[in-house]
Parts: sequence; structure tokens; C-alpha cells
Amino acid sequence: MLYGIAAAATALLLSALLTGVLRTPALRLGITDRRRRRPLPLSGGTAVAPATLLVAAGCVALLGLAADLRRLRWWVAPAGTAVAAGFVVPYEETGVAAGAVAVVWIAVATTAFRGLDHADGLAGTVGAVGAFGVAACATAELMEGLAALLGVLAAALIGFLLHNWFPAQAGLGAAGALFTGFLLAASAVFVRAGQGTGAGAAVLYALTAVACADAVLVVLGRRLDRRGVTRGRPDHLGHRLRRLGLVPRAVPVLLGAASAAGALVAVCVHTGRLSPGAAWWVAAGAAVLVLMLVRRPVTPVFPPRQRVASASPQVSGRLRVRSG
Repeated sequence: MLYGIAAAATALLLSALLTGVLRTPALRLGITDRRRRRPLPLSGGTAVAPATLLVAAGCVALLGLAADLRRLRWWVAPAGTAVAAGFVVPYEETGVAAGAVAVVWIAVATTAFRGLDHADGLAGTVGAVGAFGVAACATAELMEGLAALLGVLAAALIGFLLHNWFPAQAGLGAAGALFTGFLLAASAVFVRAGQGTGAGAAVLYALTAVACADAVLVVLGRRLDRRGVTRGRPDHLGHRLRRLGLVPRAVPVLLGAASAAGALVAVCVHTGRLSPGAAWWVAAGAAVLVLMLVRRPVTPVFPPRQRVASASPQVSGRLRVRSG
């Protein structure tokens, strides 16, 4: 209850502040209600959406920080993300049933994105590409405030990559990964709310295809090996690609390119330039990648003697085996 009161109060203050700040630009750009005698700036929507998303995403980031500081049970982060998602889904546009599905999807997509934080530069690269993709969709819907917010997120992730590129000097952590994944997933739901279900599902999947492929690969691989799904192992996309002989810097480049292809398909479907069926090509590519890698060995790429020297940033960057 205290969480809800604090979140609501913060959203109220932030929304009021953003509405006032955005009023003048709206007047200058002519974004007004022309049905009235005096110009009424239509800045409320571009204030409410970012305020809602930022407050909810901030709470998710705090949950991630708690996971960074101490080991939480595996279900805590997805459950907390689902609670936060329940506050941001626009039920008046989606309806209750579709809104409930959107809540589950946000929680799943956010958890899947967290799993990408297992290789230097990977989560930051995929997150920045995804932010640009969702921002393009928001721009097409004239959601300038949301597009600007996502542009800021993309810029922040690019700045972070200066320290996270191999060999990494800093990691995203659960706080950053959950925040980024939640903001991307919730923003995508905002952009697609009230539009076609089939096209919406295609857009949402294409925007998160890499994270979804990683999650499916992990779950399928662990089930085939008869291991617990929630027990971390070096069996994510980046780990298995390294076993194929890829150098550390090639992993985020390759998967970032795959994410860009999915984002391009998502934008084209959202704007009507492609049919929703185009997402099946993205799904087919992801399926091929998963089937190709699911039986690859998941033992560490380097022998144990090298892994002992993890105090060196160059070695630790090569050998990150964190998995969600």
C-alpha cells in the first residue's frame, strides 16, 4: 500500500511538472485544440505517459538494485515487474483482457532482456537499438514526449557502452537491465494500444526478438539437459556464440545487427509498409539460431586456470558467465 501511495504521489508531481514544461513548446509548435476559442496546448498526454513510465520503471530499477545487492528468489523480479506493469498498461484502450495479457508480456519481455546482461556490450547494444525502434514507432503516432524519452534512453545506453564494451569496466546489473527492459516493453505497449491485435503482436515480438530468442534458448537447453530452468549457467546466446569461435566484440555486433533487423521489421509493420506476416521471417531466423545453438557445449570458453585471474579487467571481460 505504501508503495502504491508513493508511486502515485511521485507520478502526480512529475506529471504536473512535465505538463507545465511542455505547454510552451506545444503552443509554439501549434499542437493545440482548435475546437476552442483560445489555443489550448495538447501537452497532457505527452506528460502523462512519460511520467507513468518513469515512475513504474524507477520502481523496477530499485527492485533490480535490491537483486544486485543481495540474492533474491528467482520469482521476485518477474512478480515485481508484473505489479509495476499493472500500473502502466492503458486499459481504457486495450480492454481488460488484452491489458492483462500486456502485463504478462511486459513482465516476460523485461525478464528476458535482463538475461542479455551476460556478455560485454550486449544488453547495451540491443537496448539502444530497441529504444530507437520503439521511438520510431512513437514518432509515427505523434507521441513526441515518449519518442524523446526513448531517445534519451538510447543515448544513455550508448554512453554506457563506452564503459561496457569489451573489455568491460562496468556492468549494467539487474537494476539497469530491468529498468531498460521494462521501459522498452511498456513503451511498446503504449504505442500499440488500441490498434490491431495481430499487427500489435508482430510489432512487439519483432522489437524484442533477440531477448526472446535468448530466453527460449536458455529454457529449452536446460530442459533438454534436465536441469533446473532457474539455475544460472553459461548457456545464453553470447556464451554459445563464443563456443563457435566468435571473438568477444563480435557477439554484440552480430546480435545488435539482428536486433536492428527485427526493429526495422517492427517499424515497417507498425507504419503499414509491411504486413504483420513479416514478423514470421524474424521468428524463423530466431528459431534457426536457437536450433543451431541449443546443443552447443555450455562449458566455459577458457580453462579454469585462466578464469582464476578474473581480477584483470581484460580477462574478466572475456569470461563473464552471468546468466539469469
